[in-house]
Amino acid sequence: MDDVRVAIADDHQIFRKGVILSMRQYTNIKFVMEADNGEEMIKGVAEAKPDIILMDLRMPVKDGIETTKYINKHFPEIRIIILTMYEDERFVGHLMESGANGYLLKNTEPSEIKKAISDVMRTGFYLNNFVNKILIKKNYSKQKFNPNLNSEIVISDREKEVLTLVCMEFTASEIAQKMEISPRTVEAIKDRLMERFGVKNSVGLVFYAMKNSLID
Repeated sequence: MDDVRVAIADDHQIFRKGVILSMRQYTNIKFVMEADNGEEMIKGVAEAKPDIILMDLRMPVKDGIETTKYINKHFPEIRIIILTMYEDERFVGHLMESGANGYLLKNTEPSEIKKAISDVMRTGFYLNNFVNKILIKKNYSKQKFNPNLNSEIVISDREKEVLTLVCMEFTASEIAQKMEISPRTVEAIKDRLMERFGVKNSVGLVFYAMKNSLID
């Protein structure tokens, strides 16, 4: 993996420094910015140009939820990994639906933070077992099951192949190479599927495919 520019927003300086120190063993991860709160992160993000932000939720001035939504809207190229103490299912589901690319707890080992950064850079998302269980439970619980044998979701063989490879965490360029099509075609298929399924990103595609058994 090429060098990754990382910013961290957390109002506890000792924790921030601890994370940065623990990640020094991964020489391709470069911390380019620290912020005490969301407003400070927003003010500095354009100059710092991070690829990824490690975002706490509970911060003064502007919290991580507001900041995640702002960054996702105004700097969509920047990916956000939530790094927090909150295990509440409502936080996880809401943040993932609001544009977060991953969700980690503060007791996470540095090796998993590194994996999350790598996966988010490569595929656009990181879903560990903790997040998977919550998203599945959340989405099933908010839907009432009305059996309808005529409502089968139909996708083409090519769409199914792209969807399967997305769920296997392959990038658009890797999918293009495997399928012998252009990356632009892959992105067009992904966009079409996202519009059809009513989801916003690759995380939504993965979950929708799992929930509806669209892949083998």
